[in-house]
Amino acid sequence: MTAPWRATVLTLFPEMFPGPLGISLAGKALSSGLWSLETRDIRASATDKHRSVDDTPAGGGPGMVLRADILAAAVDAADTPPALPRLLMSPRGRPLNQSLVRKLAAGPGALIVCGRFEGIDQRVIEARGLEEVSIGDYVLSGGEIAALALIDACVRLLPGVMGKAESGTEESFSVSLLEYPQYTRPQVFEGQPIPEILTSGDHAKVAAWRKAEAERLTETRRPDLWALRQGSRKSTTDG
Repeated sequence: MTAPWRATVLTLFPEMFPGPLGISLAGKALSSGLWSLETRDIRASATDKHRSVDDTPAGGGPGMVLRADILAAAVDAADTPPALPRLLMSPRGRPLNQSLVRKLAAGPGALIVCGRFEGIDQRVIEARGLEEVSIGDYVLSGGEIAALALIDACVRLLPGVMGKAESGTEESFSVSLLEYPQYTRPQVFEGQPIPEILTSGDHAKVAAWRKAEAERLTETRRPDLWALRQGSRKSTTDG
């Protein structure tokens, strides 16, 4: 039997987990064993009586830095399989996009390190092969919220988590497009009806409308994605 997708989280605040991952689809999947979550306290690897994990930045500057020896010991103590990716949630990391989410969800899981303070010692990033991943161009108080977002994005793609397999393929970013507008009852809301084509029963026309709307929204709201998509399509055509 294949082992469930596994998330091992290293954090100074283990009480933040599972948090929202313990409810809704992710929570049900966790309870039914479709994925597993292990939260480990980095402070458990501290060696002094005060359980210190940080120190002042070399070269001076504000704040504190998570020590390399303490975090390295925490990573080693997690004893995760070699095939498990080691990720560090960091605003300077590789952007988390749907392509990376799909890749992670298709694997065995991930070891996720949640930083705090001004950051962590660069030497442990290199020594333990941590891949830095960012959820956006902004700074959070720590990596925990980012880790929750990453795990949720992965878990919902696991087999058996969502009700319909196609739910994960008709969403924003699944084909480098934002999702088309959605409608449901009532038929008319404050004078605005559902677009007639969606109630026509003509599946080909509905599909064409949705594709056109997704393209329109992407070009208008995310010109960066639209440019990448156009470039990719051009390369395919040229090839």
